[in-house]
Amino acid sequence: MNWIKEIWQSISRRDPLSTDKGKSEFVFHNIWLHVHPGKVHKERLKLKHTWYLGFISFYLLLVLVTTGIALMFYYRPYPSVAYQDIKDLEFAVFLGVFLRNMHRWAAHGMVACVFLHMCRVFYTGSYKKPRQFNWVIGVFLLLLTLGLSFTGYLLPWDQLAFWAITVGHGIAGSTPYFGGEVQRVLFGGVEIGQNALIRFYTLHVLALPLLAAIMMAVHFWRIRRDGGMARPL
Repeated sequence: MNWIKEIWQSISRRDPLSTDKGKSEFVFHNIWLHVHPGKVHKERLKLKHTWYLGFISFYLLLVLVTTGIALMFYYRPYPSVAYQDIKDLEFAVFLGVFLRNMHRWAAHGMVACVFLHMCRVFYTGSYKKPRQFNWVIGVFLLLLTLGLSFTGYLLPWDQLAFWAITVGHGIAGSTPYFGGEVQRVLFGGVEIGQNALIRFYTLHVLALPLLAAIMMAVHFWRIRRDGGMARPL
C-alpha cells in the first residue's frame, strides 16, 4: 500500500497526516476552515434568526447548476428548433420533464429565498457597520438572480416566453436617451429573434453564472472577515 501513499503525496504535494507539518498543512489548506469564521456565537445559529435562507439559496443554486448542465445536452439555442427541443425533452427523454421542472422550480425557489434572505438581513439590522460592503454585494447577487431568471425565461421559445420577453424589450426601449442602444445590446436589435435568443442563452449559461460565482465567493469571504453572521438585535 506504500505505492498508493506515494501517488497520493505526489498529487497533494503535502506531508502525511502522521507528521506535525502534515497536520498543519491540512488545516491551512482546508477551504472550509477559511470560509467559515473560527468562532460563531450560538445565537447566530438558531433557526429563528436566519431561517437558513442563505444556505437554502446556495443549495438551490447547486441544483440549478447541476440540472442546467444536464439540460444543455438536449437544447439548441436556435428559434427553429428550441421549442421542439423542449417538447422532446418533456416527451422523448427519460425523466426529461422531471429534469426541466426541477430546474424551473429551483429557479423560482432561489428568487424567493434570495429576496427573503435580503429582507431578513434588513429587518435584523445585519447590514449595519461593519457589514455595509457585504450588503452591497448581496444586492448585486439579488440583481444577478433576477437576471438569471429573466434570461432563462426566453429559452423555451414558446408563446408565453416570447411575449413576456417582448414586454421586457419594450421596457428596455423606453430607457431615456439610450433606449435603442439598450435594445441592440441586450436583444440584438429592434425585434425578438435569433440575436436575442443567442444573447440570452450566453448570458444565462456563461456570463451571469460566472459573475454570480465571483460575487458569492466575495460574499462568503466577507462574512468571515466581518466576524460571521450578525448577532440578533
